[in-house]
Amino acid sequence: MKRTQMSLSIRSHSSDDRHCPRLPDRHYRGLPGFGLLRWLLVVLTSLSVGCGDTTQSVTQVEEAIPDLEAETFEIRRVKWPMLVRVQGSLYSDEVSAVGARVSGRVGQVHVELGDTVVAGEPLVTIQQDEFELLFSQAEAQLAQARSAVGLSINVVRETEGEAADLELVDHLDPVNSPPVRRQRAVWDEAQGSLRRADKLLAQGAISSGEHEEVAAAERVAEALYSASINSVEEKLALIGVRRVELALARQRLDDAVIRAPFDGLVQSRSVAPGSYVRSGDAVVAIVRTDPIWFHGTVPERYASRLRTGLEIKIGVESAAQPVVATVTRISPSIDLASRSLAFEAKIDNHDGKLRSGVFANADLVLDPAAESLAIPVEAITEFAGSEKVWKLIEGVATQLEITTGGERAGWVEVIDGLTGGDTILSNASVGRVARVVSKGEPVSRIVGGDGPGETDTTVSRDRRRLGELVGRHRGAVAPGK
Repeated sequence: MKRTQMSLSIRSHSSDDRHCPRLPDRHYRGLPGFGLLRWLLVVLTSLSVGCGDTTQSVTQVEEAIPDLEAETFEIRRVKWPMLVRVQGSLYSDEVSAVGARVSGRVGQVHVELGDTVVAGEPLVTIQQDEFELLFSQAEAQLAQARSAVGLSINVVRETEGEAADLELVDHLDPVNSPPVRRQRAVWDEAQGSLRRADKLLAQGAISSGEHEEVAAAERVAEALYSASINSVEEKLALIGVRRVELALARQRLDDAVIRAPFDGLVQSRSVAPGSYVRSGDAVVAIVRTDPIWFHGTVPERYASRLRTGLEIKIGVESAAQPVVATVTRISPSIDLASRSLAFEAKIDNHDGKLRSGVFANADLVLDPAAESLAIPVEAITEFAGSEKVWKLIEGVATQLEITTGGERAGWVEVIDGLTGGDTILSNASVGRVARVVSKGEPVSRIVGGDGPGETDTTVSRDRRRLGELVGRHRGAVAPGK
């Protein structure tokens, strides 16, 4: 059986036909539904020859368009928060390179890479023999200074007892110390001898020279008494010096054990038993990753919208689901080199799944109340770099090019080409030029506020589009072999 071929060449049969448009076949091959339109032109040829009345031809074509039962979607304005995609990294809450406070040879290392430590836990111990000897020496020197003023040589080491003993030393009256009491007794005796010499001199029992010797002895005793008081005060001050030396020796002994400054994890260790460290050398690195921080930047044009408390969804490759956090810190100034504003978001990481240094992508919600038009992703078809939908114009599906924005969870934002109230096919794969019979009422699967309705201008434009579609396919069609 031979297949009938149709030629789209328009042929003149009367004097009026020369006023009809003559369009080559290549004009139609780029139109959607080319095969169906060729069939429509055959129908038109049988209905009308020549240019005829356009309205009557449109009506006849509409009656000849086949029906298509498909699900439709009515465009609505929906909640579409304003998002900015930012990139950044995760940083630890605290990082500390714990160093030695005293010089010495490492005796023992208590931790390894990745160990969990708590504040105060030993990390490294430096050999303590020398520090223990220095502590004992300082303790003996303090006992010596205490005994010089008549205090007990037993040094109290407990905190409360040490404080009480220190208060006793501070309130010690030098006059009551043994050296001063002894010199006081000598002075009292010299004063008594001087009083007796005064009586004997008055009686003429002694000469004035002998009296002067007794008086001089009394003055010497007085001077020695004053000197003893000064000596005791000096020894009390020396006790304070010895106490400080003892405390310093105790501190150096304690510093021989290097401890964790906070709860965290061991990031690295740089010493081993037997190695010599100097004061200030780093021995272990400790990090705290709970909480952990996301550090990112936004372009300068969004700086005025950025504020603390904004929601941000942070995604890393190691996490199946994005982490929701809030902006916590914002830099006070724009970086002049990148023209961007830095910010940080605090992330709860009690389970330790997130690690510092990881690269992360994040969606920053700048305006959570923003709205936009959105359609299902399956309602869009792509060809040659353009995106199109099947829009219903007076019930007939017509392919229309649109401009889209971002895609979220199966929905695509519409920037241009559609307005609120328009109806499209929910699935572009079944679209063709046909009169659409909806499966029930047009659906709207996004919850949101109603957008602006269809205006008279929109209706007129859509009707003109349908009229142009019909007008292009008017004319006589000659069947071929």
